[in-house]
Amino acid sequence: MSGPHGSRRARAIVRGRWPIVLGWLAVAVTVALTLPSIEEAGSGALGSLVDPHADAIKAELASKTEFGFPLLARTLVVERDPHGLSARRQAASVRRAFAATRHQLPGVQPVAAALPMSNVLGRPPFSRERSTTALTYLFFRPDVGARRRLDAGERYISRYVRPPRGVFAGVTGQAPARAEQSQIVRDHLPLVELLTFLLVAGAVGLRFRSFGAPAVTIAAVAVAYVVTVHVVAAIGKAVGVSVPQEVQPVIVVLLFGVVTDYAVFFLSRFRALLGEGIERREAAARASAELTPIVFTAGVTVAAATSTLLVAELDFFRTFGPGLALAVLIGMIVALTLVPALLALLGAAVFWPRRPGRELAPSQAREETESVVHDRPQRTRAVRFACGRPRPAVLGCLALLLAAATGVFRLALSDPVIRGLPAGNPVRQAYFQAARGFAPGALSPTVLVVSAPGVTAHRAALARLQRALGRRSGIALALGPAQQPVRGVRLGATLSRTGDAARYFLVLRADPLGARAIGIVRRLQRALPGMLRRAGLPADVQTGLAGDTALSAETIDKTNGDLGRIAPIALLVIFLILAIYLRALFAPVYLVLVSVLAFTSGLGVATYLFQDVLGYDGVTYYVPFVVAVLLVSLGSDYNVFLVGRVWAAARRRPLAEAIPDAASRASSAITLAGLVLAGSFALLAVVPDRAFGEIAVTMAVGLLLDAFVVRTVLVPAIMTLAGPRSGWPGSRLARDPAPAA
Repeated sequence: MSGPHGSRRARAIVRGRWPIVLGWLAVAVTVALTLPSIEEAGSGALGSLVDPHADAIKAELASKTEFGFPLLARTLVVERDPHGLSARRQAASVRRAFAATRHQLPGVQPVAAALPMSNVLGRPPFSRERSTTALTYLFFRPDVGARRRLDAGERYISRYVRPPRGVFAGVTGQAPARAEQSQIVRDHLPLVELLTFLLVAGAVGLRFRSFGAPAVTIAAVAVAYVVTVHVVAAIGKAVGVSVPQEVQPVIVVLLFGVVTDYAVFFLSRFRALLGEGIERREAAARASAELTPIVFTAGVTVAAATSTLLVAELDFFRTFGPGLALAVLIGMIVALTLVPALLALLGAAVFWPRRPGRELAPSQAREETESVVHDRPQRTRAVRFACGRPRPAVLGCLALLLAAATGVFRLALSDPVIRGLPAGNPVRQAYFQAARGFAPGALSPTVLVVSAPGVTAHRAALARLQRALGRRSGIALALGPAQQPVRGVRLGATLSRTGDAARYFLVLRADPLGARAIGIVRRLQRALPGMLRRAGLPADVQTGLAGDTALSAETIDKTNGDLGRIAPIALLVIFLILAIYLRALFAPVYLVLVSVLAFTSGLGVATYLFQDVLGYDGVTYYVPFVVAVLLVSLGSDYNVFLVGRVWAAARRRPLAEAIPDAASRASSAITLAGLVLAGSFALLAVVPDRAFGEIAVTMAVGLLLDAFVVRTVLVPAIMTLAGPRSGWPGSRLARDPAPAA
């Protein structure tokens, strides 16, 4: 496992234990004081996975340029009285909007324009009530951030709306929701860190029944975390990429979980060696020499798989993937250097109040090691079943996992940035207040732009198209060239002054960022060519859909395209690393396949839970992408630990004996690793945002299935069935092992 080079490297770490410990401490302090944090480097919301070159954004810019002013706003002020807004209050909302447009309202200068709307006519399906709700769309310059938009809307209410008792007034929209999402993450990040700290400390403390073992683990995690978040932020700032600070909770739980896994292996082997009576420095050197190849391969596998996100189209993934890869690499380097150095310094004190040199007999100590030993450990029931009856074990596991994976076929994707906020959040409350008075699509309308030279001369055809749009299923209101969208607005609102463009204001019946609305827009996109032809418009007419629903639909398509392009690359990278490490081609094939199966099973279970049990209209669209990369990468991490032990054991005994013996030894470590990682990711659910809850559940389910079903039962059973063929094209598994010394 180690070789002479590994031994020399391990002994160098032990000899330089004081410089290594002090050096890592100095590095952590230096980067914390000199490099920017993720927040200082600039951030965007985790959900803002948009392509700046998307067709929906191009259509929105063309609409604003051609007509001189926009029809789309991502910030709204909502006024609602379920008993009815008085005519005076409705008129006042119109006067305030015109005053804001003329920049006559001090304190809300970021507002470039405002557009009022009321449900005074009460015509369904656009209006659900009559004279109960007034909306004011607030328009801002592009350089005004989400937080400033929310603040301006709140000042607009506090200074000029001043609702009396019984009248609701609030700010909603996509931009305020993004600002609230960022604030929620910032507010709950310390809680995530604390709970993850307690989880790791408790799990490691119980595992070793000591205080020093969790202290060593937490020290390694803390150094890795401080260095990672500042280095990631500095690199993002240097290359001009906005680093979403919302990735911090994911980095926290990933680092805590991965570094804890690596530290547990070192601690276990170190304790076993101390129990055999070996001196602390020699024990630390041996543990380092034996475990470095395994930890290095596992870390490189995860880092390489997440780095494949560099080829994604969306900027967020190009930042998110390398950020995770860098976190894993830093965590791996810290674990390979700082942990052995601390063990060499502290010795048996790490396991206080226990004394492994006195309390553990040599035979017990050898059984505790996580590396391959000569003695045969007690086989777990699961491994005994998998290796004793491999065919039923494989069939049973496949039946269970495939049944769980069927939920993937029901998966619908959405962007619930507003609905995903906590129930008591004011932005979410304002959204639901507005949705009681209007069709939900009124909160984020869709704009259709029709352009061609001289197209405005075809007034009758444009009107026919508008009527056809209004009759489509899922559209509550279609305004356009047939009438003015708002009384008193100039002609340029729907027909451009150049005569080359017309636009339509569409209000959908469904939540504009939900799966239903996205489906409505997609069907409209497919139907538009035929609708233009039937309306009698020229053949050279071009169309563009703008708005949050169209942008979400396009971004989901790009995300799926990224997944379809990156998944084969990531799987190929994992396969190659496993093939090099195992010096085989056949075993890496089934190991990669079962990792994919574990991911699809976890996602399937989560889909049933979210959509069928909790009633969500879809899963947040970037969650399957993020979870796919993490679960497949971490599953390959477990592959290295499990199969590496089997390969090493096969050097000393027949493969039929090596598989159950090594798998039994590895299963306890993988179980602990799976529990810690699953628990760490489950703690993301303390962030009261739907996307984090979805990531938490999907990751926890996937990791538990991987640890308890795939690696403990399915992989040992497949290896038993495959026999020496697992090592193909090599023949070392088929050779008789050398006799044990």
